[in-house]
Amino acid sequence: MIVRQLSLALTPPPDPTLENFVPGSNVELLERLRSAAAGAPDEPVIFLWGEPGCGRTHLLRAVAAAAADAAYLPPSADYVPAADKRVIAVDDVDRLDEARQITLFGILNRARETHGVVVAAGPMPPAQLTLREDLKTRLGWGLVYRVHLLSDDDKARHLRAEAERRGLRLPDEVVSYLLARAPRNLHTLMDVLDRLDRQSLARHRPITVPLLRELLNDSGD
Repeated sequence: MIVRQLSLALTPPPDPTLENFVPGSNVELLERLRSAAAGAPDEPVIFLWGEPGCGRTHLLRAVAAAAADAAYLPPSADYVPAADKRVIAVDDVDRLDEARQITLFGILNRARETHGVVVAAGPMPPAQLTLREDLKTRLGWGLVYRVHLLSDDDKARHLRAEAERRGLRLPDEVVSYLLARAPRNLHTLMDVLDRLDRQSLARHRPITVPLLRELLNDSGD
């Protein structure tokens, strides 16, 4: 059976924070990042890797926002103003050009000397990246974590918990239908839940599969 994925006009996602990241299997990593943001890093380098959609960029932006003296650096960023920050979050290190690789190498050395922390991310573990050998070694100095995608069970638990927080009754069949028919990223799922809440109130109807089907069809392609 072919399941049609319906397109939805989404509201903008909220700013990423460590609090609104749903950890799933990443509980230990989240605690490490909270420690780093609070000024008590366990290591001078924390490296995150994982497939697209796992939340690497969310976590980098969140840890930079949570720390008092921090910077978030995408691959094209000018590193010079951020070089003396206590927490430096460097995204997509696999896309850094030669000059930025050299600069990052110096930042990593300085972080170790000054008790700062560099939180970096890429699609693979440091040893598998196509980077300068000395930089790969530095990136592997500290803690290396794979950021695991949320399972469907994780998403279902989060949807139910959010529905309970709002005082909504969310039947299991609605959760199953939503996971089967809507785009699977968590922001989309939460956006649909919010719309379901509003539709249920506006129409004075309980949240059911028919109500969800109407909502998805109205938002369809």
